[in-house]
Amino acid sequence: QVQLVENGGGLVQPGGSLRLSCAASGSASGIGAMGWFRQPPGKEREFVATLRWNGGHTYYADSVKGRFSISRDRSLSAIYLQMNNLTPEDTAVYYCASGRPILSTIRLQSAYANWGQGTQVTVSS
Repeated sequence: QVQLVENGGGLVQPGGSLRLSCAASGSASGIGAMGWFRQPPGKEREFVATLRWNGGHTYYADSVKGRFSISRDRSLSAIYLQMNNLTPEDTAVYYCASGRPILSTIRLQSAYANWGQGTQVTVSS
């Protein structure tokens, strides 16, 4: 079982930046992919970004492409989400997730078995 702990959420003004982090502990050696999902207020949880643990290939939702960047530190079993040029539409609870998805399922929540507790990101002036 993998435990995931997120950090870095908060309140930021439109156009600002935040960096989220997620550290994995437990059986982290079996991770196939780690990524981020988010749940805006009153909406369903949605895919944001993810990366392959071996190889580092990254995948992004169209809504964040060019503004968000996902990266990893394998020595720390951690991933990061650098979020730039934030808009109020980015306001959500952000969840870290890990699993062993195949390529066709890499953007699907159902492919990720382990989830963090979530961290709130609020973009508001």
